[in-house]
Amino acid sequence: MLLEFDEQEGLIRERALLDPNHVVEEDRIVGRDEQLQEVTKMLRVALGNNRPPNLFLYGPSGTGKSLITKAVCNKITKICESREIEFGTIEVNCQDLDTLGVAVYELVTEAADEAGVDVEVPKHGVSTKEKWDELFRIVNENFDSIVFVLDELDMLVGRRDKQDPAFSRLLYQLSRAGGDGELDAYISVVAISNDTKMMESVGSRALSSFTPEDVHFDDYDANQLQSILRRRQDAFYEDVLADDVIPLAAAFAAQTHGDARKAIDLMRVAGELAEREGDAQVREEHVRQAQDKVEKNRVLEVVRGISTQKKLCLYATAAVAAESNNGSARSTTGYKVYQFLTDSIDADQYHQETYVNKMKELTTYSLVDFERRSHGPSSGMFLEFQFGESPETILETLREDSRIDMVSQDEVTSVVRAQVKNET
Repeated sequence: MLLEFDEQEGLIRERALLDPNHVVEEDRIVGRDEQLQEVTKMLRVALGNNRPPNLFLYGPSGTGKSLITKAVCNKITKICESREIEFGTIEVNCQDLDTLGVAVYELVTEAADEAGVDVEVPKHGVSTKEKWDELFRIVNENFDSIVFVLDELDMLVGRRDKQDPAFSRLLYQLSRAGGDGELDAYISVVAISNDTKMMESVGSRALSSFTPEDVHFDDYDANQLQSILRRRQDAFYEDVLADDVIPLAAAFAAQTHGDARKAIDLMRVAGELAEREGDAQVREEHVRQAQDKVEKNRVLEVVRGISTQKKLCLYATAAVAAESNNGSARSTTGYKVYQFLTDSIDADQYHQETYVNKMKELTTYSLVDFERRSHGPSSGMFLEFQFGESPETILETLREDSRIDMVSQDEVTSVVRAQVKNET
């Protein structure tokens, strides 16, 4: 079977171009001329064997922050090689790092890989200071200039008993290391975050030593997303893509905050579905199937990792959004449905303020967004939650949790409709 499949003519010629994390050439980067120039202008200082400034790149997910940073650093690396400057890029995604010590060790291992040397301290059983010392040793012995790229930095919160979040302490240690003489190499820190307000949580000491140049990335529009996909359509063999595939994939991605990663992923999944079905072309129907699959996979990935309480908050709010005319949900209404759910499964019931805070935390996953609203003096102030994905998909995914599935869907719908009716 494997040999038979291998002999089949596929539709995809170069799969790397359909990987959202693949670093493409500059001529494939679309709609980010201003940001590309800004990042290049500031990091190119390393070409003269000088310290580039620190940067803070912020904006929604999938808007090119990591892509541009990698592309610029790759170009600098090649030029530095010709000038005999030892330049390195140490990139770490902080999403799955839970403490400062774990983050520092991740930097150590990445620095060692970049330099082609061994790590001389164990991952466990040593202090965080010893890990810092090992990082500085590797950098000093192998690099003239180095850029630390800290992607999704706001996710590195660390232990709650610490006064400052772990990302603040990481920024402080890295940005002051050069001034304290611990590092001989020139270092620059590029902090990347989807949270535009992340810097408000950085402690005053870290802020005074980090002092970054800000570069903002806004959403891609549908036309820009089409241009991005057209510059990657040579990933497929000629005449494989039907005319409506790229416009439709771009339109779906534009609906969810203009996420280029999602647009590229949609085209890849659509191509793979067409291949599996033995079709000669990727068509609109494949894109629509891919949209359902990608959306469900992403939601499933997120909700599997959140607590039961967050699931209850999210389920209640999505249930309200699914029944409302504009696909949004008031926090006041969502909380009443949340109370019904917790009563139904005999779970702990939080106050409305905690419910709102848990929903706010879910905005970091790009599942929901919110605005502060008031519908006149009689209604008071409330938050209105909007969903980036289909509320129905979120509900369907959450019902895979056996505790939530215990509650009758019809009962939830009945409660929601009664509460939505009371809003008017």
